[in-house]
Amino acid sequence: MTLRVTDGEQRGWAVLRVSGEMDLVTSPVLRQRVHDAVADGRHSVVLDLSGVLFCDSSGVGVLIASRRLLRSCQGRLRLILPAQGAVDGSHVNRVLGALGVRRLFDVYPDVGAAVDDEPDSLSA
Repeated sequence: MTLRVTDGEQRGWAVLRVSGEMDLVTSPVLRQRVHDAVADGRHSVVLDLSGVLFCDSSGVGVLIASRRLLRSCQGRLRLILPAQGAVDGSHVNRVLGALGVRRLFDVYPDVGAAVDDEPDSLSA
């Protein structure tokens, strides 16, 4: 399966909607799209991972590297992960939790909540 990344903007945030599988072969696509957004001067980025069906350590590495990149330019990164038990995308939530890195990210239930500037994330 491939990884598909579509981009948009909402309330001043770059919104990258990701679907498919994030693995060793496909995750560089997301890494490049985040780098492109930052290069374009977009330092507030939402990654909508609700369409990601599989994520391995390479995908997690891209998420951590994206966080590091945005923090280095005083930017912000927010993740959209479905609620526990959701069918689509819950795999990413479980992987981040199992690796103990979910706490590194600001996690939101949907794009609307993520682009709201009120700090009301679901972070652990």
